[in-house]
Amino acid sequence: MRVLGLDVGDKTIGVAVSDPLGFTAQGICTIKRKNINADLDEIDRYAKEYMCSVIVVGLPKNMNGTIGPRGEKTLSFAEKVGAKTGIKIETWDERLTTVAAHRVMLEADLSREKRKKIVDKLAAMYILQGYLDRQANK
Repeated sequence: MRVLGLDVGDKTIGVAVSDPLGFTAQGICTIKRKNINADLDEIDRYAKEYMCSVIVVGLPKNMNGTIGPRGEKTLSFAEKVGAKTGIKIETWDERLTTVAAHRVMLEADLSREKRKKIVDKLAAMYILQGYLDRQANK
């Protein structure tokens, strides 16, 4: 059972996938968004390539736990991903995942240019790893 993880932004979508046993998350790529149909086609392609049974979409919540306009937009996108792929969609609270990704890259002394290229993929890994860890502890 592989799981696909997505960090959805306005310009890019970070993509990660679990190992076949569902223990660890690995970053795959960052999709540069073109239009809704192209974005959904690319996600569908990765979901099929890795034979995923679940897609986890990072849900941006406000710090007080409420869902704002960005969260609503993400929920709408997640619904479209589910309709396109036919795969079960789950959301995962993504608060501070991008912050954590930036912190790790700063500690690794990556240049701003390199950080910019991989931050979404790394955030998708954090989202997916959090989900996988919760599943393992159920």
